[in-house]
Amino acid sequence: QVQPVETGGGLVQAGGSLKLSCAASGRTFSSYAMGWFRQAPGKEREFVAGISRSGASIYYADSVKGRFTISRDNAKNTVYLQMNSLKPEDTAVYYCAARGVLYYSTESHDYAYWGQGTQVTVSS
Repeated sequence: QVQPVETGGGLVQAGGSLKLSCAASGRTFSSYAMGWFRQAPGKEREFVAGISRSGASIYYADSVKGRFTISRDNAKNTVYLQMNSLKPEDTAVYYCAARGVLYYSTESHDYAYWGQGTQVTVSS
């Protein structure tokens, strides 16, 4: 079992960058595929990026491809989301999630463990 905790959110101008971190408690972090999701006000939660247990397989939503980079450091029990060229439409609460299988999923209901979220606000 893991408990994700996100940090790194904040307010940034359009075109700027932020790096989110998700630290997960537990000694079996490397057994979990991880995903980043986001939810904007009045909208449903949407998939942003996913990474397999080893980090060898990665997938991005089309809306962030080429701008965001997901990575993980299993020795530090941490997954990251580097966000560059931010746009106002990236404004949302960003969540980190874990599922105890090899590969990520783009569906939120496939993840058993969720962090509390971190707010990212991009001003125009």
